[in-house]
Amino acid sequence: MVNNIGFDREKYIETQSQHIQERREELGGKLYLEMGGKLFDDMHASRVLPGFTPDNKIAMLEKIRDEVEILICINAKDLERHKMRADLGISYEDDVLRLVDVFRDRGFLVEHVVLTQMEDDDRLAVAFKERLERLGMKVSRHRVIPGYPTNMDLIVSEEGLGRNEFAETTRDLVVVTAPGPGSGKLATALSQVYHENKRGTKAGYAKFETFPIWNLPLEHPVNLAYEAATVDLNDANVIDHFHLSAYGESTVNYNRDVEAFPLLKTLLERVTGTTPYQSPTDMGVNMAGNCITDDAACRHASEQEIIRRYFKTLVDEARDGLDSTQSDRAAVVLAKAGLKAEDRVVIEPARAREEETSLPAAAIELPDGKIITGRTTDLLGCSSAMLLNALKHLAGISDESHLLSVESIEPIQKLKTVHLGSQNPRLHTDEVLIALSVSAAANEEAQRALEQLKNLRGCDVHTTTILGSVDEGIFRNLGVLVTSDPKFQRKSLYQKR
Repeated sequence: MVNNIGFDREKYIETQSQHIQERREELGGKLYLEMGGKLFDDMHASRVLPGFTPDNKIAMLEKIRDEVEILICINAKDLERHKMRADLGISYEDDVLRLVDVFRDRGFLVEHVVLTQMEDDDRLAVAFKERLERLGMKVSRHRVIPGYPTNMDLIVSEEGLGRNEFAETTRDLVVVTAPGPGSGKLATALSQVYHENKRGTKAGYAKFETFPIWNLPLEHPVNLAYEAATVDLNDANVIDHFHLSAYGESTVNYNRDVEAFPLLKTLLERVTGTTPYQSPTDMGVNMAGNCITDDAACRHASEQEIIRRYFKTLVDEARDGLDSTQSDRAAVVLAKAGLKAEDRVVIEPARAREEETSLPAAAIELPDGKIITGRTTDLLGCSSAMLLNALKHLAGISDESHLLSVESIEPIQKLKTVHLGSQNPRLHTDEVLIALSVSAAANEEAQRALEQLKNLRGCDVHTTTILGSVDEGIFRNLGVLVTSDPKFQRKSLYQKR
């Protein structure tokens, strides 16, 4: 079933902003808050905590917007590697610009970008720095510090953090964020705290990481879903033994934070003269676990996310010709959660439909629990056929009714194959929706079907073939949650995205 609400958004906004304020008061002075995950498009959180909206964190910060300044950092090496945000299909470079625009549109102060681990021969980073400056942004350069994070004497010195350029911020709460993991958020925050204290300004550090949720059990599906989402990093949830030792309370953190804590604690003590933190959990300010209202709903949503992540690793490996390292890790998480890949109700109907027709098929679970399938035909791909069938069901239109006539489809096919050089005459989902929109002007049933698009958000879909980029993008824009079997429709070495 489509997920029931299991998370109190309003409570989260209220309690989380209040807790950050309390942490500021406890530390005194200026607070650099490292924010992990996505600030305003946290799709993962919205999938595993139904009721958590993608903009929940930024909505929370809006409560204290006049006291907040945002500092964006990006690793120069990620520019050289042309790193992409897979969920949006854009480069980290473009995402920095997008982040600035979105933050400013919502009334936040954002003037600085920090380029981390930047060296003189990082040509793309130098070019990006110049571009940002032409756009009116202030850019600070941070260098590679040999022996980071273990060489304490060098790190906390004028030859270490002291060589990093300082970003002059004007607000007392500075949120440090980035396009993705590995961008240098922690190092940026520590560098700023070092320079602030050298200048006589009391400044401290805290961390806001939504996952894993510290006050949920270690192998709660919400926390396991985080493991599944980070198989590329090989993260694992662990008990924070520092917290257990200090307070006798069992809490959950992830392995990298626990492993790095002794070093980080020592660094903070050297940079600020003291640290109030006895554990990695102490550093966090996350209140998400206190805002779960329906544990069963969040468990179900997270279990489905674990399965989706497993299929994603299989598809990524098939697309890129990779070995099974990541899917093996995802399979371990699947086993920890006590799940099978087939514990997703749309998989078997899609595969059964393919077996019937010997061609790719797709299945969707609608909000009322109804499973609708689609098969590949001479006119339509399986995703397009399933989409039309689903819209007909939601609009109460008979199966026998044709929303698109053969006469309306054939000219589009001719355009694709004769004039645009495509080898595939079948209509993709975007072409079907355009044709449906045109038909809606004169066809009342087509209009009714179009009006049902909003009811597809949050629905689960499975296809028996790897989707092309067009269908993938349309489903993403519709808010449909898709998995695919890791095989291509055509057997060839080169597969067009």
